[in-house]
Amino acid sequence: MERADDERTSPDERDDDAGTTEEKDEALDRVVLEGRPRLYRSTPDLLATGTVAGVEVGVGVLALLVVVHETGSMLLGALAFSIGLVALRLGHSELFTEGFHVPVMVVVAGEARWIHLARLWAGTLLGNLAGGWVLAWLVAVALPDLHGTAGRLSREFTDHDLDLRGFALAALAGAAITLLTRMQNGTDDDVAKVVAAVGIAFVIVGTGLLHSVLDTLVIFVAVHAGEPGASMASWLGWFWWVVLSNLVGGLLLTTMLRIVRSRERLAQWRRADT
Repeated sequence: MERADDERTSPDERDDDAGTTEEKDEALDRVVLEGRPRLYRSTPDLLATGTVAGVEVGVGVLALLVVVHETGSMLLGALAFSIGLVALRLGHSELFTEGFHVPVMVVVAGEARWIHLARLWAGTLLGNLAGGWVLAWLVAVALPDLHGTAGRLSREFTDHDLDLRGFALAALAGAAITLLTRMQNGTDDDVAKVVAAVGIAFVIVGTGLLHSVLDTLVIFVAVHAGEPGASMASWLGWFWWVVLSNLVGGLLLTTMLRIVRSRERLAQWRRADT
């Protein structure tokens, strides 16, 4: 498999082009330089990183279920769930929907190929689901009082039709999680990263948006618990279009605009590779 060149630097340092010093260009350079190794991970590393992320976001789902069970409030549950997104960032693991910005920018900059991006998405999603499935089983076995709450929430998710409203709810979730990635990559301040994670968790969960991985873990708890209406068939019928809608929202509402905004700098990256 091709390997990333760890010695590569930004276009300003690789050729004689007079690069700009705009803050947005510096941010793009950091995204490309830090994001490139993600696309060249070995298969075991890729799957392990995704699996760990599934477990970590599952801890957030556990907190969500406990708070909703005790209070009946999804807004409070959203704040509790934020521990999952904080764990993802501080633990350097990777959620599938986090791959809609940084890896795409690396490919557009000419530092990786689209096949690398497809491999990253597939491996990360598989790992997220595997880790989430195991964590959901543990939750279902250890905390039977949460079965009813998981069943109710899972039915709310899977009862959404593939219509314009369902698409909008999932597209907004994809845009929100991609915005989180952009915000966290724009700062070195860990406190700011945590605040961003809490805010986006509140937006996604508190407003009832549809997130392919987060909601899937709730459904998995209900499936393990044998809750009425919770099955792998109903999950699959819901999952495929939510994944696609998350992807559309993340790419079109955030990443594509960033590509347009940084098109000159991206062109410099591509020229530096020729």
